[in-house]
Amino acid sequence: MIRKLCVVSSIFLALNSLTPASADTLSPVVSKFQYEDVFNLEYASSPEFNSKGDKVYFVRHYMDKQADLQRSNLWQVEMASGRSRPMTSGAYNDHSPKLSPDGEVIAFISDRSGSAQIHLLWLDTGDFQQISRLPEPPSNVTWSPDGNHLAFAMFVPEDSTLPVELPKKPKGAEWAEGPKFIDSATYRVDGRGYVKQGNDQIFILPREGGTPRQLTFGKYDPMSFSGISWSADGKAIYFSANRHENHELEPLNTEIYRVGLDTLDVAVLTDRYGPDAAPQVSPDGKKIAYLGFDDQHRGYENTSLYVMELDSGESRKIETASDRSVDQFKWTADSRSIAYSYDDRGNTKIAVKRLGGRNRVLASDAGGLSLGRPYGGSDFAVSPRGDIVYTRTNGLYPAELAKADTSAPRNLTNLNGDFLPHRKLAHLQEIVVQSRHDSREIQGWLAFPPDFDTSKKYPLMLEIHGGPFANYGPRFAAEIQLYAAAGYVVLFTNPRGSTSYGEEFANLIHHNYPSHDYDDLMTAVDSVVDQGYIDEKRLYVTGGSGGGVLTAWIVGKTDRFRAAVVAKPVINWESFVLTADFSRFFSKYWFSGMPWEKPEEYRRRSPLTYVGNVTTPTMLLTGEQDFRTPISESEQFYQALKLRQVPTAMVRIPGASHGIAARPSQLIAKVASVLYWFEKYTPESEEPGEQQATNISDETKG
Repeated sequence: MIRKLCVVSSIFLALNSLTPASADTLSPVVSKFQYEDVFNLEYASSPEFNSKGDKVYFVRHYMDKQADLQRSNLWQVEMASGRSRPMTSGAYNDHSPKLSPDGEVIAFISDRSGSAQIHLLWLDTGDFQQISRLPEPPSNVTWSPDGNHLAFAMFVPEDSTLPVELPKKPKGAEWAEGPKFIDSATYRVDGRGYVKQGNDQIFILPREGGTPRQLTFGKYDPMSFSGISWSADGKAIYFSANRHENHELEPLNTEIYRVGLDTLDVAVLTDRYGPDAAPQVSPDGKKIAYLGFDDQHRGYENTSLYVMELDSGESRKIETASDRSVDQFKWTADSRSIAYSYDDRGNTKIAVKRLGGRNRVLASDAGGLSLGRPYGGSDFAVSPRGDIVYTRTNGLYPAELAKADTSAPRNLTNLNGDFLPHRKLAHLQEIVVQSRHDSREIQGWLAFPPDFDTSKKYPLMLEIHGGPFANYGPRFAAEIQLYAAAGYVVLFTNPRGSTSYGEEFANLIHHNYPSHDYDDLMTAVDSVVDQGYIDEKRLYVTGGSGGGVLTAWIVGKTDRFRAAVVAKPVINWESFVLTADFSRFFSKYWFSGMPWEKPEEYRRRSPLTYVGNVTTPTMLLTGEQDFRTPISESEQFYQALKLRQVPTAMVRIPGASHGIAARPSQLIAKVASVLYWFEKYTPESEEPGEQQATNISDETKG
């Protein structure tokens, strides 16, 4: 086994490189990051330039402690001075701002009337008004080129009553609620519960409000809709969806469509097998850009950027960052370039591609929209004169707005400057190891407890990301900060299967997950232990979703960890693919056959198969409304461990979906549960001794 630990560099610059000059960086630090601080966190998203490019409108997110919810309002910040002020206020969710073509009005979505509706905010007076009375929440609100209409998508339900005649109940009788008839493949969705049958359809609404007019009709995959973009003459709208007759069997096969406003005729522009999504018409109206890939039924494919000439229908792939997946993109005002974001080695970057020319990277630290764990995800905007503002992060701060610059990005906001500089936060260090399996380079990060001292011994917590096709990086994460504040050195890595390292690296786990990602994780643990500041008797492991799978897998392979917390896992792949919300995707792309066709493959890759080896005290933690990895998966492992008399417990989060920490108190409860379980299994002596843990024999590894 090759072990190598390269402490490449400290990730972070001095504090004043991230925050505006006005930040109170000289004030004394008073305490470590603590549970109550989760309610103090704020972050920026959804930037939108004004027509002059000298101001940016954005969404400011904050925590409502009384309601235990995230809230958001619209704000604006001046590019030159960094001065900001609110545009809306109150305990509401105001989001998705869109500036009108004349630059006079912002359309946005808000729930201030009790349900999500479209509102207009007049920039000259600051007045705003609700202009819709919709039965379902709108999305993808987009202005027409002349500013006279707004297009949006809205769910239109279909009749789902039982298709049989039942006797009518007598007057005044109290009968049970009638049965619900379901015949669609997607009948429940994580975060939404059991969904009504129907489809998202496109509507247009006059700027003055009134009655929306429906433009699209018919059945198609209810989860496939993406993007609304107007033609330059305002006579048509482009969108993406899966309207194929076999859409239930081919969930990713979306196309770009055009619907005429006068005729309502729908024409298809693409025809390749695979997703074509998120269409955007160029400002000059001559081209349309979109995202997609050729579907090979692999677990992961890089998403590429394409541009189609609307007059000829010819499409070409645009050369973006090599072997990286494009996330978001936006045209520049001259229609000659496209700005886009992508993940590269755990960092989110923003670049500008000149059509027919070179790529220019403008930012390498975008992100900060995921408060709980250090996942990717960022927003950016392009001004009429080509400036780019984006959400910027590092391990010390969630998303702040910053102006992109190849030499030195400049922050425009300082939303957490009122309290985070007064907290002792964990600092991060990048590590690179060579996997003991095949010497592949594996990247990761360490979060050190405040006041870390190399002469002391610390417990190590391995925290594993989900996905599994996702990535961690040097981004702010409240959970990591809380674990470090509790005294743990936290190790988080990107083992094989992670994104941001190219297609080949991600697909090393195609039809083979979990597998040698276990070796990558153990190599990283060994390398950190070799540094001499880790107490080998206090090794702990946890992870959620795909990380929960790997945590359950690990305790079936080795007993070296003192305790484990398995969060929202898959335990039995056979039961999972038949109960998860997207069964048709998981069975088609993650396995070589159906459970009844390839039972040995499903069982070989299931942590339940190796539960007979487990001796590690293991807690299960899952939301009760999780339909992505249903709580029945956790219950199977819990019952199996109980039958084997292995110390175990189960924490059920009421009302929580797969995003188990969606509410502030749920994030706190998750972290507190993990820390309780690990502290429960702290050895009496904290001095390091001879390593007693063993790896389970190769015969049982599968």
